[in-house]
Amino acid sequence: MRKILITLSAGLLMAVCGACSDEPKPVSVMDEWLADSASIKVAVMPTIDCLPLYVAEELGIFEREDVSVRLYPYQAQMDCDTAIQSGWVDGMMTDLVRAERLQQQGTPLHYATATALSWRLITSRQARIKMLPQLDDKMLAMTRYSATALLADKLVDSVGLKPERVFRIQVNDVAVRLDMLRTGVMDALLLPEPQATAAMQMESLSLYDTREKDLRLGVMVFSQKVVADSLRRHQMDALLRAYAAACDTLNATGLGRFRDLIASRCGVTPVVVDSMPQDIVFPQVEEPRQSDMDVAKTWLNGN
Repeated sequence: MRKILITLSAGLLMAVCGACSDEPKPVSVMDEWLADSASIKVAVMPTIDCLPLYVAEELGIFEREDVSVRLYPYQAQMDCDTAIQSGWVDGMMTDLVRAERLQQQGTPLHYATATALSWRLITSRQARIKMLPQLDDKMLAMTRYSATALLADKLVDSVGLKPERVFRIQVNDVAVRLDMLRTGVMDALLLPEPQATAAMQMESLSLYDTREKDLRLGVMVFSQKVVADSLRRHQMDALLRAYAAACDTLNATGLGRFRDLIASRCGVTPVVVDSMPQDIVFPQVEEPRQSDMDVAKTWLNGN
């Protein structure tokens, strides 16, 4: 009996000491689920328009605004669409064409702010396309029902080419699209930053840049369910304050301060970041312009 008591006492002491240990406890699936469900979730892409969110996370601005934010990275915008349609995320970074189409398909959205998303038309060195009319009988990588599809139509129309003479190839993954240029598979591509700059380092040509046009199609959207829920609306407002603060920081310091962050989140080399346009401006929180929304709606209705 004495030995039994000693053994029980030793076991109890070890249990108590274990409970008092400073060693981290494994996080349970339930803990993860609770933390995730309490956060506001946003689908993001490896593109420069998402940088203010990455900076807000990196610098702890979300914490300062007392909001828990989970960023879910995707390589293709259609995956972001699926995530918000299914309710897996509360918001996403996208373009007005895709957002308008989702609404037409029955997913009500709230347009929180316009973003710095832009695109360049990049042509392959092997294809020897130096002017837009030379897109005739060439392959152009884009994504259906997106700003890139709208831009492809505008570019083809601007030089009087027959639509069927430019072969629009759907390539949803931006990294795959860039690889197709690298391997010489594609003649021309519509790419956002920093992938457009990465393409330029392959001795490619840039024939069109939306930053030089009065066309702003980038947008951050949230499900209307977020707006209808007081707690989620509060979280969204706090997220937007953090986003605005990150935009201020980026506009004040430039991209160089976040060289490594851009490289890691966007899947490019630091050398690519160094070569990116240094005049990129991250707009403050403001609703998309009606003129840009009209462009997206008109194009969708015609397609």
